[in-house]
Amino acid sequence: MTADRVAVTGTPGTGKSTATELLADEYDVIHLNDRIKGDDDLWTERDADRDTLVADLDAVRERLGDWSGVLDSHLAHRFDVDRVVVLRCHPETVETRLRERGESGATAEENAESEALDVILSEAVGEHGVENVYEIDTTDRDPAAVADEIRAAIEGDREPSAGTVDFMDYI
Repeated sequence: MTADRVAVTGTPGTGKSTATELLADEYDVIHLNDRIKGDDDLWTERDADRDTLVADLDAVRERLGDWSGVLDSHLAHRFDVDRVVVLRCHPETVETRLRERGESGATAEENAESEALDVILSEAVGEHGVENVYEIDTTDRDPAAVADEIRAAIEGDREPSAGTVDFMDYI
């Protein structure tokens, strides 16, 4: 059974936007971070240490209204959804990708550590239950293969799989 609302979430650098962009012809894809950056009413302050915006989740919920489709963001699991797809990637790869993107060393390291500690996965399971969370390791997969796995989760063609990826070797 196809889910109406699907969050594609994960630590920055795991491949969310790249993979969900490949699904845009089939589903309404909402790139939440772009919306937040483009609308001063959707964030409350700038975190100077991290050079990031602090999203106003209540304002974002209100602005989204009665949406359906795929919500792409490291915050997507914080919203009311039917299924949560958590993209995972080896922390060393996350750190490399973020540095290549121009993030500071401290930000890249913080996100790599968060990935190793399953921070977003834990939050997603805590908010939505293990039966609604689908974990995909993107480390050595091309974006099309990741998009195929996300599609399978949306369409109900794969079983929930929270807790199947382990990067504790990084710690």
